[in-house]
Order: sequence, then C-alpha cells, then structure tokens
Amino acid sequence: MPETDPHDSANDPTPNEKAPADPLDRSKMSFPAHLEELRVAIFKCLAALAIGTGLGLLLGFSAVDYIQEPLRDSLETFYRGQAEKDNLTRLEEKQQAGDTVPDDLAATAEKMADEGLVPDFLLVDPLDLARILGQAPPAEKDIATTRKDLVKLPIYKPLEKDSRLKLVSLSGQEPFMVYVKASLVVGALISSPFIFYFIWDFVAAGLYKHERKYIYIFLPMSLGLFFAGAALAFFVAIGYVLEFLFWFNAQMGINPTPRISEWIGFVLILPLGFGISFQLPLVMLFLERINVFSVEIYLAKWRVAVLVIAVLSMFLTPADPGSMLLMGIPLVILYFGGIALCKYMPSSKENVAPGSAEG
Repeated sequence: MPETDPHDSANDPTPNEKAPADPLDRSKMSFPAHLEELRVAIFKCLAALAIGTGLGLLLGFSAVDYIQEPLRDSLETFYRGQAEKDNLTRLEEKQQAGDTVPDDLAATAEKMADEGLVPDFLLVDPLDLARILGQAPPAEKDIATTRKDLVKLPIYKPLEKDSRLKLVSLSGQEPFMVYVKASLVVGALISSPFIFYFIWDFVAAGLYKHERKYIYIFLPMSLGLFFAGAALAFFVAIGYVLEFLFWFNAQMGINPTPRISEWIGFVLILPLGFGISFQLPLVMLFLERINVFSVEIYLAKWRVAVLVIAVLSMFLTPADPGSMLLMGIPLVILYFGGIALCKYMPSSKENVAPGSAEG
C-alpha cells in the first residue's frame, strides 16, 4: 500500500474547511476555498449595506432637510437682494410724494431687507378700508368692481414666511423618490467603510506583502482626496455656483423655483466631480509607474497641465469664475503634489529584494 505524504493531505483543503486567518496562508488556499471566501465577503458586504440602508431610512428626512440648506440660504440671499431693490423703490416713491423719509435711502432699504421685510401690496375696496379704519363709508358709494376703483395698500411680508424659499415638486411621488434616493446615499456612506474593509480582507489574500503595503498607503490617500474634494464642493463651491446661477435669473427677470429632485441630482453630481478630480496625484503616480510619463515630462509640460485643468474646471463646474477657481487652484496644487509623489515615493522595484515577493 503506497505511503501518503501527510503534508499533501494537509495542503489539500476542502470546500468546508475553515479559512486560515493569516492572509499569507489564505493565498495558498484551493479554488473552492477561495469561492467560499468570496461568498462570505459578498454576504458581509450585502449585510453591511442592508444595515446602512436601514439607518439611512431613519435619517432620510433629516438628510433631505440638510441637503436643502445651501439652496435655501442662496434663495434667501437672492430674494433679500430683490427686497432691497423694491424697498428702495418704495422709499423713493414716498420721497417724491412728500413723505418724510431718512436721508440715506439705500442704507435704509438695506436695513429693511436685512430684517426680512419684503414689500408687497394689496388691492382693497375703499368701503372695506373705511370700515377697517373705523370710518363711515361715503354715502351712496358703490362697491368697487373694477381694478381702478380699488385702493392700492402697501404691505410688508416676512421673508422667512415667503413661499418662494421652499422647493417644489411637480408630481405626487417625487418627494418620496427623493427621500428614497437620499436614504440610499446615506446608507451607502454609513456602510462604505465596512464594505471597503470586507473587500480588502478578501483581496489581500492574493497580494504579496509589498503589494499590501502600497494598498495601505494609497487607499486611505485616495479616500481622503475624494472626501476632501466632495467637502470643498458641498460646503464652499455650491454657494458660489448658486450665486452665479441666480445672478442670471436676476438679469433675465426670472424668479428661481427649484425642483427638489433636480437639486438632489445636482448636489450629488458636483461633489462627485470634485472628488474624482482630486484623484489627480494618484493618477499621475500610476502613469509614471507604468512609464507613460516621467517626472521630467510633468515638470516640462506644467503650463499645458494648467491649461487642461482650467478646461476641466470649466466643464465640471457651471463655468462661473468662483467655482472654477475653487476647483482649478486646488488641482494645480495637487498637480505639483503629484510630481513630488512621483519623485519621492519609492517604486516597488527599489523596495522589493530578490526572494521577498513570496511575502
């Protein structure tokens, strides 16, 4: 009876065997064992996504309300500026009518707008106005039936109660779909660290030691750059973008009435564009490592790179100077940061000694 090598049987895992805890040992698993590892990783990712989505559904209304804040602030600024102009016009009319008004009409109009006073008017029947004032209505005076018979009554409305500051929906299901979309995004953000970890735990088994080291360096760097770009877009750039877009509304005499679904799409796309563009240093390093470009070429062609960045900033933003500069200037800085990364980050050939590829 032929002898069996105990090492052969030990190295022949079955589909039901437990996966080794050490990634180096897991890299030597059989194909069925790898499939089992993949199944477990997918299950963990789906479970994390389900839990994150459940939390996102609980936070969905708060998320939608929070996402609306930049737009509400910009709408309030737009209509406050409009109220300032209308207040100035009304003060000038009072001055021409002989009423006593402050000397500095512009400063007074600005102060009234800052206090949220939006000028408006009502058309009232003179008979009703007389009754409200406690006066006897004129004898044999008919009720007003035409516009010219009505009295124009100036009033002021509080800006915070202005319905124009609220977003609108054009269908019954639109707010529900916005809530679901916001909840899914929140759920994905909550579960993403766990999903990245589970994916990395599976992929690390097939990587050498020096390859895992670079993942530990570049993955956090990539995530940090992405979230930095997205945060810059949401907390800073969106304000300039809305100010620019609403300026066009003012020039054309159009009052903005944003739809909630369009705003949610916009507030997701702009930070996404910023986040992806902030991956520039890592893209430069990758192209340098595969010998497409070199540090010398990056330095020699920096003017061309700045021009390309300006063009990309124009297409990835609404082309207003503020948002273009907010994207372009950091990208230029990141470009030179990418050059430094290529120059001072050692390559795997420099770090890996012969025989160390086995881990």
